[in-house]
Amino acid sequence: MRRISSLFSSSTSISPERIKKLEAFCKPLGLKFKSYELLDLAFHHRSYSNENAAHKRLNNERLEFLGDSVLGVAAATFLYEDMKNNQEGDLAKIKAVVVSEKTLAPIGMKFGINNMLILGHGEEMSGGRVKPAIIADCMEAIIGAYYLDSGYAAAEKYILSFLVPEIRKVQQDKGVKDYKTLLQELYQKKYKQCPRYELVSRTGPDHDQTFNMVVHLNVATYGPCSGKSKKEAEQNVAHMAWEALTGKE
Repeated sequence: MRRISSLFSSSTSISPERIKKLEAFCKPLGLKFKSYELLDLAFHHRSYSNENAAHKRLNNERLEFLGDSVLGVAAATFLYEDMKNNQEGDLAKIKAVVVSEKTLAPIGMKFGINNMLILGHGEEMSGGRVKPAIIADCMEAIIGAYYLDSGYAAAEKYILSFLVPEIRKVQQDKGVKDYKTLLQELYQKKYKQCPRYELVSRTGPDHDQTFNMVVHLNVATYGPCSGKSKKEAEQNVAHMAWEALTGKE
């Protein structure tokens, strides 16, 4: 693995107070970072770098990209070894649920990520600290940072500490449901077609948009339903259509 110093260059030093906060964040989660600069970067949302010209690259998007892949590998490996008698489709369904925004965001809130975020003024004023997408993205950025800092084994141990309980919930049919997948399976079985999602409108400023989606099923249209991201809006309208077709919640 390349040295951390070649992957990260901070133009600002971290205050002793910030280091104490980072240490307090890590302790209950069992995280042991060598580079608090790297962990601190994981909490920097792009709204901060967008508003601070001197820190154009000081955000967590690259770490989020990396962490998403590490999270996926850890989840897939655990499911492969844990569910030896199940087909690929079963593993894929559970993986899609447990690595989703709906699963990661509540975990991130429980960990206190909202209190650690570095946001731009506009995002701060629009409630960015409690936006599921921002919290879930930060969860992935922390994973990416920990992978670079301490290696895959440490990152995997951290991931499984919070992911395995979520996997067990789904296995027992008590977890968050992926309604897009459920609706697609139901619709394909009946009509041999895929649901078609359509964005009908978006409202709000760039940093705080609301998306409104409908889903077309043959001659029927359900929605619109809204969400703070297209994915969230699609899940919400899929949930509406699935309930209407099955009579289940």
